[in-house]
Amino acid sequence: MSKIDPELKKKLLKESQAPFKGLRRILWIAFSGSAFLGLIIMLSRIASGNELQQNNLFIQLGACVIFPTLLFFDRNKDL
Repeated sequence: MSKIDPELKKKLLKESQAPFKGLRRILWIAFSGSAFLGLIIMLSRIASGNELQQNNLFIQLGACVIFPTLLFFDRNKDL
């Protein structure tokens, strides 16, 4: 018989199935914040009359969609 606490065993099994989940979530939050901040800066430059390459704006918009989507899919499924 195992002498490990059942709650600890459950926590360890959950961590072994999804390693580094906490680190991934922190990274997705940081990348999402950075993407939205970059988009705000780009939009303020456009509003002030500066010209930007369209490709850069599309990359920034893509990052603003992709990183929150990854954060959404990385959520706890058991809640």
